[in-house]
Amino acid sequence: MILKKIFGEKSEVEAGRHLYATAVAQARQKPFYTRLGVPDTLDGRFESIILHVWLILCRLRSAGERQAEADSLSQAVFDTMITDLDRSLREMGVGDLRVGKRVKAMAKAFYGRLKAYDEGMSASREAFTLALERNLYGTPDADPAKAQGVAEYVERETANLASQSWDSVASGKIEFGPVLEGERR
Repeated sequence: MILKKIFGEKSEVEAGRHLYATAVAQARQKPFYTRLGVPDTLDGRFESIILHVWLILCRLRSAGERQAEADSLSQAVFDTMITDLDRSLREMGVGDLRVGKRVKAMAKAFYGRLKAYDEGMSASREAFTLALERNLYGTPDADPAKAQGVAEYVERETANLASQSWDSVASGKIEFGPVLEGERR
């Protein structure tokens, strides 16, 4: 029983790492920056990662009878993200005394985005697009057509992730589709 718990936790942590790595890889796809106008800056890339982690967390929230397992996996994804943010800040030369404050601010931003995207998605595509303009693009003056393109991508990916088996998701093996409809990945 104890060994099962230990090995189960280890595989959960690994699955969380894989899910986060998949989110980061998708967030770095060039069409977000070249075709959909997401700012190709540290902030823009951070926002794109948050969006993709949010998509994964949305999938995990729909686990039904396996929700307790999904909640633990969500925590593993979040923990992996925080560890990666900490490491990235240190690599950029942020001093030890400031890293904690910066990570805390980034975590707060993350939770704010989750709330904004959840509320926008549950309200309407227009509300979700406005949330993208404010957060992903960092300005209410973002090109609405490009933000609309990201909103359409999110709708496709929500359905795509929902169609993937729980066993695949729980093992950390998910696949995002192409950024732009009709393009190959």
